This record gives sequence, structure tokens and C-alpha cells, in this order.
Amino acid sequence: MKKIMAFLLAIVTVGAFAGCGTTEVDENPSGTVSQVVAGSVTTDGSTSMEKVIGFLSEAYMEENDKVKVTYNPTGSGSGIQAVLDGRCDIGLSSRNLKEAEAEELTGTVVAIDGIAVIVNRENSVSDLTVEQIGALYRGEIENWKELGGNDAPVVLIGREAASGTRDGFESITGTEDLCKYTQELTSTGDVVQTVASNPNAIGYASLASVKDSVKVLLVEGVKPTTESIQSGDYKIQRNFVFVTKKDGAMSSACEDFFNFATSGEADDYIIAAGAVPVER
Repeated sequence: MKKIMAFLLAIVTVGAFAGCGTTEVDENPSGTVSQVVAGSVTTDGSTSMEKVIGFLSEAYMEENDKVKVTYNPTGSGSGIQAVLDGRCDIGLSSRNLKEAEAEELTGTVVAIDGIAVIVNRENSVSDLTVEQIGALYRGEIENWKELGGNDAPVVLIGREAASGTRDGFESITGTEDLCKYTQELTSTGDVVQTVASNPNAIGYASLASVKDSVKVLLVEGVKPTTESIQSGDYKIQRNFVFVTKKDGAMSSACEDFFNFATSGEADDYIIAAGAVPVER
């Protein structure tokens, strides 16, 4: 038994220098040996995925107290670049990988997110088509009265250029490089807060991040819900993606967390975070 323990401990010691995690060996009072995942997992990227990664990492760490999962909210583009640069283990993106990115990276869909179109609670408009939303953001509709609302100028709120939420919204509404933003903000929370404080504002945000302080519009008569997003009936939706290197081997801690987060075991936590699980 002593020789076996010495051999296993030697393997663990070598593993400590091989990546961001190790498999530790515990000897129970009964003399049996068990393996325990230990180490760190660094994630970086989408601010819209804050709740999802928060719920997943907390649930995982409760069961694996020797693993530390961290999150750096920098935006989808920055998270993807961080994986390419080797500055994090898993990138978080609220858009699918582009063709050039997919040459070196793998994208794995973790959850589905509806992009809610939001207005101030005082706004009388309640339902818009995708075409009307696109016309608003292209500056073709400049006054709310053109949509049956008050006689007031439309204030267009959106995200910064590197945002995955913006990329998803613009690609769906046909507004790429055409939006006439009044303000471009660096986080989902800022968008919600700005729309809540301006009666003439319209914005877009991850459904998981929307609060009661704003009004969520129907899109072509459909409210963004778990059922309407999973069925595809709600038109403005995008994927939440884990990004990893194709040629980069994961450590035991990274692989174990990745497998948990992309399995059916994670579905309840994804729902609790306000997103929609993928169909397994």
C-alpha cells in the first residue's frame, strides 16, 4: 500500500506542473484511495453570460471544493482573444464563432439566450416586428408616433462594437454597421439602467439580465420565454458558447468543469440563471 501511495502521489506531483488543474489522491480512514479534482479554471468574456457562468461555477465548486473557477467580464470579443492568447482556459461568447476564429478554436453551445428588446415602462408601444426594430436602429423611424406611441424622438441605446449581444442583435435585425446609436454602452447592466431612466429610449439586452425597471416588448406577437426561445418562435435569440483551443489539452480541473457545464446536470442551473438549456 505504501508503494502504491508513493506512486500515485508522484503522478499528482508531476501533474501539478502540467496545467491549471490536478487530480489529488486522498486516503480515507478505511485505507481506500480516491481521486479528487483540484486546481483552477479561468473564464473570460461575455458580460451577458455573467449569471450563467456564476450559477454554473458556484454549483460546481460546491461539489468540488478544491477547484476555483474564476470569471473576468470583458465582452465576447475579448474572451475569444484571451483563449487565442492563452490568457484563460475557457472563453465565454454570446455569439457563434466566426469562420476565421473557428480555424483555431472550438465553440460549444452551453445555453440559448433570448435578446430582449426593451423600452421605458412609460412607453405605450408593446409589440414590434423584426423589420420595425431594424428600421428604428437604422434611423429610418425617428419618432415614436410613427409606431403608435407618443410624439417623441427615439433614443437608440446599444452595446459597444466588441459586444456579442450587439453582434447577435444586429445580425438578426439586419442592422450590421448601419445602427444610428445615441449611446453605445459597455455592459448589459448599463443598457438596462439607461433605458429605465429615459422615457424615449429603446435598447436590447440579454433576457437573463432584464429587470422589472424596464418593459420587454413582444416581437411579432411573441414574448421571450423559455418555451418560445427553445422552440425558435421568438426570433431574436443567440447562443451562449464556451470557447476552447482546438490544439490545447485541458487540465483535469478544466475538463471536469467543462463536462459538467455542458451536460444535462447543468440544466437546472442554466434555467435558474434565466437562460434556456440546449436540447440534449
